[in-house]
Amino acid sequence: MHRTAKSFAIAMLLGASTSTMAGVAIAQASSESLDESKKFDTIVVTAQRREQNLQDVPVSVTAIGGESLAQLGVADMTEVSKLSPNVTLEVSRGTNSTLTAFIRGVGQQDPVSGFESGVGVYLDDVYLNRPQGAVLDVFDVERIEVLRGPQGTLYGRNTIGGAVKYVTRGLSDQPEFAASAAIGTYDQVEGLIKGSVPITDSFRLGAAVTSLQRGGFGKNVVTGEENYNKDVLAGRVSMELDATNSLSFKLSGDYTKDDSKARQGHRLIPGQLSGAPVLGDVFDTRAGLNIVQQEVEAYGGSFVTTFDVNDAISIKNILAYREDETVSPIDFDSLQSADLDVPAIYKNDQLSNELQLSYTGNRLNGLVGIYYLDANSSTVFDVLLGTTGTLLNLPGLNAQTFGDVSTKTWAAYADFSYDFTDQLTLTVGGRFTHDERASTVLRRTYLGGFSESFNGNGFVIATTSDFNGQNEWDEFTPRIALSYKPTPDHNLYGSISKGFKGGGFDPRGQTSAAPDLNQDSIVSDEEIYEFMSFDPESVNSFEVGLKSTFGEGRVNTNLAAFVMDYTDVQIPGSIGVDTDNDGVNDTFTGVTTNAGQATVSGIEFEALANVAEDIFTSGDFFNTSVTVGYINAEYDEYFVNEIDVSNERVFQNTPEWSASGVFTYNTPLGGGDLNVASTVSYKSDSSQFESPNPYLDQEAFTLYDLSLVWTAPGDKWTLGLHGKNLTDERYKVAGYNFVNVNADGTFTPTLGLEGTLTAFYGNPRTVTMSLGFKY
Repeated sequence: MHRTAKSFAIAMLLGASTSTMAGVAIAQASSESLDESKKFDTIVVTAQRREQNLQDVPVSVTAIGGESLAQLGVADMTEVSKLSPNVTLEVSRGTNSTLTAFIRGVGQQDPVSGFESGVGVYLDDVYLNRPQGAVLDVFDVERIEVLRGPQGTLYGRNTIGGAVKYVTRGLSDQPEFAASAAIGTYDQVEGLIKGSVPITDSFRLGAAVTSLQRGGFGKNVVTGEENYNKDVLAGRVSMELDATNSLSFKLSGDYTKDDSKARQGHRLIPGQLSGAPVLGDVFDTRAGLNIVQQEVEAYGGSFVTTFDVNDAISIKNILAYREDETVSPIDFDSLQSADLDVPAIYKNDQLSNELQLSYTGNRLNGLVGIYYLDANSSTVFDVLLGTTGTLLNLPGLNAQTFGDVSTKTWAAYADFSYDFTDQLTLTVGGRFTHDERASTVLRRTYLGGFSESFNGNGFVIATTSDFNGQNEWDEFTPRIALSYKPTPDHNLYGSISKGFKGGGFDPRGQTSAAPDLNQDSIVSDEEIYEFMSFDPESVNSFEVGLKSTFGEGRVNTNLAAFVMDYTDVQIPGSIGVDTDNDGVNDTFTGVTTNAGQATVSGIEFEALANVAEDIFTSGDFFNTSVTVGYINAEYDEYFVNEIDVSNERVFQNTPEWSASGVFTYNTPLGGGDLNVASTVSYKSDSSQFESPNPYLDQEAFTLYDLSLVWTAPGDKWTLGLHGKNLTDERYKVAGYNFVNVNADGTFTPTLGLEGTLTAFYGNPRTVTMSLGFKY
């Protein structure tokens, strides 16, 4: 986007859009002189593992309350990135339920085993170790918190880029029941039932179940099957027991079943072998892979014990187990021909336990904790290269990869804040992490089609990897923050923190492709180990911020500036391999490197204002908020074959500018209240991969949403109308690239013969009508 257009878009969001998300950066309650009905509610967050007013937390955090999420019609967790600066949350290629997350340029796009996420996702207090099943649908939620920057001295698992916390509602000591239904475009039909009941004065039960159905945005033009549809059943149960005044227990479990069809991509170029033209609708496909059906199942539970030793000391233990399995037919080439067909199975399980001791005093507050995680992740997938096999007289050529990665990690952490005065607070924290990683990689070449893992009749002709490796790393990551309040309404802070993400082994690596680094004609075990493994990455983050409240609580602003020194960046990728030197790539290998180092800097601004009350009628009010993020992420070094190509590489999924605005107008109507919320979100140009690609890269785009929710007298009934992406914008969220774009505009396939250059897109315009009841 040209600088003029970029400036215009930002100006529109800051000025003319006058928009707000009620609950993004809600400040402390205003003074007694302001009418109670015109005050902002206090948003209480647990960003520092204790309940605090959002404006008092010396951390960059966006918090969105459950009521605001409902008023805006937020369907799943990825929509939160519209409303949080320098955050990208997207549905990964191929599914409805695998998450791609980036915060301040740090994240992980590849969902296969062996790669840790740069952004931590928490369901209540439980860290989700894998991205499969991490696109959490929004139901029965109290709030969602987005923390930007390294986390580790307060949270169970160390995360290098940031964290997203999905916090469910606690159980009331009064009976509660709620139900809602929704219908919409693309044959959308949804239903939700939830409730809780106190069995005794000390024992409560609660449950929620939802069904989410929607037809496809497109179709398979060959088979007629839907593409981009949704078929999800999810539920949650919980039990709370107050054994004594100081001892309580909470047992909860959740289950998700996703029977949606596999999302198949849109080809951006004609078939290089078949000549198949590009389809006119980006949601349509010609995919022909049907060896397995898409299926996702995820479940887990946690048992939380809380014991208040006294008014100052509390002990909390969080024991949790989670498991998920995803079966996915991914047709890379999106054609009927078996050119690059990849059925895959992902299996993950994790057992974690976290023990915390927190202290609350007059001047000193803090906690110490011990965290343990035992997780296993396995991926098996075939890569059927049928057209290549025919060319090479190798019918049914197939490269199968099995990768199994076990992770054992334990950590001890502490974080304490001391108030020297009512104005000056020092926070010091530290974490020691011990990571152990063990990996098995088995790669075999088949003829005759798919392997036995996918009920095929293929047979093994070669084993190209039979690798077992293990390694461990120790790291200390400190944090220090200084907060100063020149007045009660202004909080100025500065912080220094370090983030760390462990190394591992590329589960797609092919040991027979390992280079002879010593040039002695023998590829040694040490060279194979180096080729298959990658080292940890780390970030040193420096941040200053100012959180302010003006006009007796009518206006709240949060401003943060940061600089990150990002080293040993892990870059996973896949390349074609010519095993017999005949000029045709007959297999592929994963290549993950610690590319070098980068510098990431930026600014984030969030503001919320109570603009006016009693505008047109008594009791109405108008709120507005804006968020703006700017990020400059550049590689200082990026080595490929010992050559620095940093000037040719960019940060993926990291737009330079992001901005949002939400306008909220509430007015009495028909004895009830009508809430009108209009959302505008903007992201500048971004790249899907480190190497820019004119076909896959996404130009700047803006999304417009509008929600109208009428609450009937007595607050029991609500009627809503929600429009998303009202201008029907087409924007890419993921893609595959296995071609070289030549200078003359032609394409050279690097794997397969059709040339795989496919894209996946965000949702088109949708309209939903909802009806809700509660008591």
